[in-house]
Amino acid sequence: MSNSLINTQILPFKAMAYQNGKFIEVTDATTKGKWVVFFFYPADFTFVCPTELGDLADNYAEFKKLGVEIYGVSTDTHFTHKAWHDTSETIKKIEYPLVGDPTHVISKNFGVYIEEVGVDERGTFVVDPNGKIQIIEINAGNIGRNAQELLRKVKAAQYVATHPGEVCPAKWQEGDRTLAPSIDLVGKI
Repeated sequence: MSNSLINTQILPFKAMAYQNGKFIEVTDATTKGKWVVFFFYPADFTFVCPTELGDLADNYAEFKKLGVEIYGVSTDTHFTHKAWHDTSETIKKIEYPLVGDPTHVISKNFGVYIEEVGVDERGTFVVDPNGKIQIIEINAGNIGRNAQELLRKVKAAQYVATHPGEVCPAKWQEGDRTLAPSIDLVGKI
């Protein structure tokens, strides 16, 4: 029996976020109908986290072109996210919502909450417009992620969602050939 969250529906949640000078409410319902990236990180005012969030900010326009919304999520409050935004040059450039999860509901829903220390793993989840998880990546706390690689994975997920019967091989880039699995390919790749 698998415990994987792949192809499972995201669970209900309601939280406050900081985005572009405002506090907004984010729920599982607000994520439906579009591609979404939930980008969990351990904590505001830390070291690796701002480098990752800044990298996402630098690539945010590319995600938006693909119809993807990004939600940065930590166990901090939306008030802490605002304070971080107001004091960090890197965080000031973020336009996507920074979601506060002080109750740990979202973090536990996605299985990234580390009970012993009260923070999240570096978890990345790509969710399709139907609310189903298509990609999961979990990094150790001292290993940062790469927004360009995430963009590549999102493009692959979107491609296979709109091209049933095709799969994207290793290192697939937009425009590359895909594969159509069949008995004729067995042992020939």
